[in-house]
Amino acid sequence: MSTSPADTKRLQDRRRMWSARLLVKYWLLQLPAIGLVLMILLAVEANLAWPRWVVWTLVAAWIAKDAILYPVLWRAYDLADPSALPYPMEGAIGVAVGRIDPSGLVRIWGELWRAELCAGARRIEPGETVQVTARRGLTLLVGPAPAS
Repeated sequence: MSTSPADTKRLQDRRRMWSARLLVKYWLLQLPAIGLVLMILLAVEANLAWPRWVVWTLVAAWIAKDAILYPVLWRAYDLADPSALPYPMEGAIGVAVGRIDPSGLVRIWGELWRAELCAGARRIEPGETVQVTARRGLTLLVGPAPAS
């Protein structure tokens, strides 16, 4: 029995979604909000004489909300996921903001991006046109754009 490319992609996505790296990152970024909710609810409980079980029930509901939303939001926490960006970057043309040797900034579609030279590329001077060859997380790998 052979699997289709779509099934293979779904299986890879599921493995990435439940990776320890992404789960830890997600929950560590949720902790400040959970702590803030807990502090607010404890202050309200002290001033309004709420029973303590109400506070802990609301905190548990907040944590459950985060757990329920994880399958929807996990891609935003996976910077290596190419689909996290709304548009493909490979082949995009931009302009070097400063010297790129071996790293610097480029402006593409009105946005500033961190950039590094791709393998074998020469130094790029400010104002020179660049072309994106790949993306590593949120860093673009660039080289000089071909003459048109």
